[in-house]
Amino acid sequence: MIFNSVTFLIFLCVVVLAYWFLPRKLKMWMLLIASCIFYGFWRWEYLGVMFVSALTDYFTAIQIEKTPISNKRKRKQLLALTLVVNLGLLIYFKYLYFFSENLNFIFDSTGINFNLTLYKVLLPFGISFYTFETISYTLDVYRGLIKAEKSFLNYGLFVTFFPKLVAGPIQRASELLVQLKNKPVFQASFLSEGIKRILYGLFLKVFLADNISPLVDEAFAVDPLTLSAIDVWMMAFLFGFQIYFDFSAYSHIAVGSAKLMGINIPENFNFPYLATSFKDFWKRWHISLSSWIRDYLYLPLAGIKVTQTTGKGGIGEGLEKTNAKGSKTLALFLTWAIMGFWHGANWTFMFWGIYHASFVFFERKLKPVRDKIKFFNLKIISWGITLMFAMLSWIPFRAKTLSDTFIMYKKVLTPSQYFYLTMRENNYIIAALLLVLVIVTYFSNEIIEPKINQNKWFSFFFHSIKYTIIIILVFTFLRPISQFIYFQF
Repeated sequence: MIFNSVTFLIFLCVVVLAYWFLPRKLKMWMLLIASCIFYGFWRWEYLGVMFVSALTDYFTAIQIEKTPISNKRKRKQLLALTLVVNLGLLIYFKYLYFFSENLNFIFDSTGINFNLTLYKVLLPFGISFYTFETISYTLDVYRGLIKAEKSFLNYGLFVTFFPKLVAGPIQRASELLVQLKNKPVFQASFLSEGIKRILYGLFLKVFLADNISPLVDEAFAVDPLTLSAIDVWMMAFLFGFQIYFDFSAYSHIAVGSAKLMGINIPENFNFPYLATSFKDFWKRWHISLSSWIRDYLYLPLAGIKVTQTTGKGGIGEGLEKTNAKGSKTLALFLTWAIMGFWHGANWTFMFWGIYHASFVFFERKLKPVRDKIKFFNLKIISWGITLMFAMLSWIPFRAKTLSDTFIMYKKVLTPSQYFYLTMRENNYIIAALLLVLVIVTYFSNEIIEPKINQNKWFSFFFHSIKYTIIIILVFTFLRPISQFIYFQF
């Protein structure tokens, strides 16, 4: 069941109505069953994979909490068990075929007569997301940051809660479990705020992302050798906007769906294309993932004992005022390589991760020089530079191979490739208009709308027109013609 479908909207209405009228215990069971139905609409048999992760961490966390802190060996063995099970499932479904292909390539290159034959298996939707959630739960119990949940109903619902199940935002147990166990008092604002977020998310998906998609597919199907440098820039910007609108749409609908039940899910995006540095970009883009990576991978690799976790901030946060025992540079590049690989079993994703690590690294090293040069301290200059290189980072994310990626980057770096165009004129115009749209939306949200909201009647008139237009566009274009991009991760 996907968000951009009438089926989901009917399902959501039924669940929300039942949620507010059922007593707490039945409400919890209803949400768990509804979440299983939501996921089972795709493949029922893959519910078993998710519950293997959930049950492993549920029982392991309880045993870790019962084990005295002095018994470090047993606690580490229990933690290792949950990591082996969770990461083992992730590797099997997502990476095993990739590893076998690369081993066969190595064997062929060295003349070894050995062929490892494996068949691709279907990647369970959301496995990368719920795996991170179950791991972080057990790690938080291991670190003594939270208590182990004794009720499997509560814990199972934390793992399976349908608004965030397939593509996040990645939730911390400390954020969601308390909300699920408490029955909030109904407020009309829950419905109004939730519906607005859902409508806005559907608008981003069905009107913007899905209409950009054919242009991106057509552009990346072209032989990269025939492209001009301007073509590559246009492709990078178009795909950058497509993936932003698509993924932020899912996050908006997830936040809105949970809000209908009085449950708060953290924001996942904050105008990332208005960032003034790569560090700033990752405090604005996929916030739940970057903060997860920081707390459970980056800081430990840098030799820092994590005493609290938070869903705020991005990779790179937490070292400035700390004497890290490990290497900040090694931690940075290793973290980003893993983060890139988390997105997909392809060397292009690994390269994408290293690309971002490199820019964060150079920003750190060049900061003393940059601070002395007034030109680079101008926000509009920092924004322009960050935007260009952030958009270029989407090339390996979307390109079929590393070879295609390097060809396109070579085009960008070759002056003579800037004197011709090969795509339709509309593509360049649309890319430019989308950039204007993002900028205008930012200033509207931050400056114009707060002033409009000061006048009750003017605010009512403005928002009525705004959401009437959105509703018309949503129901005109609402059709499940494509799944969300991050479903594949």
